[in-house]
Amino acid sequence: MKVFVTGGAGQVGSTVIDMLLARGDEVLAIDNFSTGRRDNLTQHANLRLIEDTIVDGSVVDKLFAEFKPQVVIHTAASYKDPDDWGTDALVNAAGTANIAKASKTHGVSRLVYFQTALCYGTKPTQSPITLDHPINPVNSSYAISKTAGEHYVQFSGVDWVTFRLANVIGERNVSGPLPIFFERLSGGKKCFVTPARRDFCYAPDLARVVVRAADGTGHGTYHFSSGKDVAIRELYDAVVAAMKLNDYPEPEVKPLGPDDAASILLDPSRTFADFGEVEFTPLLKIAEAAVERWKREGVQGGYTHLKVARS
Repeated sequence: MKVFVTGGAGQVGSTVIDMLLARGDEVLAIDNFSTGRRDNLTQHANLRLIEDTIVDGSVVDKLFAEFKPQVVIHTAASYKDPDDWGTDALVNAAGTANIAKASKTHGVSRLVYFQTALCYGTKPTQSPITLDHPINPVNSSYAISKTAGEHYVQFSGVDWVTFRLANVIGERNVSGPLPIFFERLSGGKKCFVTPARRDFCYAPDLARVVVRAADGTGHGTYHFSSGKDVAIRELYDAVVAAMKLNDYPEPEVKPLGPDDAASILLDPSRTFADFGEVEFTPLLKIAEAAVERWKREGVQGGYTHLKVARS
């Protein structure tokens, strides 16, 4: 199968690519390396990596025309600066429009997209949130632009799957509390936590489901979530345990910011019904995998689309 992966050097994109290459698929990937790590991908005879941007529609159209992908897995997204509305709009909305239109024009059989759970807003009326919950992404530029992108995917007329995501983390993570905790603790610096609760899911667990979607399983909108959430403090404790720290600073507890949610817990029942039960890696195992890599190769990023989480 010929698969075009956007954001190919990112956490989800590169993990999916590894699985596709391992089974013999041919992959074309694009990444502008704004947040992707070059060392997430290794050279492979069946992989071609393009350094460019999906914002340029002519580049996108040319790549589709030359490669003729059967499936597109669109993971590319802008999220590194919560105040950079322009780049969010260009990449997440206009860039996704380019991908969706090219998928339609060039006869792609399936388009897989990834949406933030913040599309439901920071004060959802349900917990867990079901798929019929109203969309209300007015909490951040990231959520607004990702939701616009999702609409372009649906508008394309291409057979599509959207995964609305819990917090996806792992050793290729460059955003959110996991790399921030490791980086600060490695330097003996104090961290802070909020009362927020999140459903932390391992990127390879998601990638296995994505590959099944690429092969034709499912259609429409799904939640990728374990259906359980934990306190941010539990992730902090998992990182401390993985780093084997005996002497470490107690984290400061800060209140939630106006752009953050106390909990966004997603109902994964439709996902389990269509894709079967998903095996979710325990939090400590995820932290151990991340710490092992970052001690060896260094941590990058620490980006966040939330203003409150900056430190």
